[in-house]
Amino acid sequence: MQSERQTPQNSALRSPWVRGWIGLIVTVLAVNIVMIYLAITTNPGLVNTDYYERGQNYEQTLMSLKARAPDWVMTTDIPTPLKLDRSERIRLFLVDRAGQPVDPGSVTFHAYRPSDAARDFALPMTREDRGRYVVEVGFPLIGVWDTLIAVGYGEDEYSISERVMVDSD
Repeated sequence: MQSERQTPQNSALRSPWVRGWIGLIVTVLAVNIVMIYLAITTNPGLVNTDYYERGQNYEQTLMSLKARAPDWVMTTDIPTPLKLDRSERIRLFLVDRAGQPVDPGSVTFHAYRPSDAARDFALPMTREDRGRYVVEVGFPLIGVWDTLIAVGYGEDEYSISERVMVDSD
């Protein structure tokens, strides 16, 4: 009687199907490890440091702001296309529902870089005329920027935001 030992020719590891499945699993694991590494090392840090405190009573804060909100129409004038390192004038127009200009306490222009928090900046807007504010801005990098114009009115702050694209010359 001959013993039924597996010879290397009959081994499961020699099957192309088994090798294919093992290769697929190794590839998926390697890609996941690379993605985890990139997520940890390239974190842009766009999370607020006091996110928990700001998030508590969020709905209550939002409802009270909405109840006290002035009846304004805020409109921005952002030129397109925006170009790298070229100063452009960005304007904000504030009017009430009757169309009369409104003058709030303060107006600030904020620019956020979604991919790099170190490039974020804020500039105060100056009053050009009643209900009309302007700021001269030059964006230092090409790509997507999130802009936000914050209007201070008493203790509250109201804002209008827009995503813009900055192109090279």
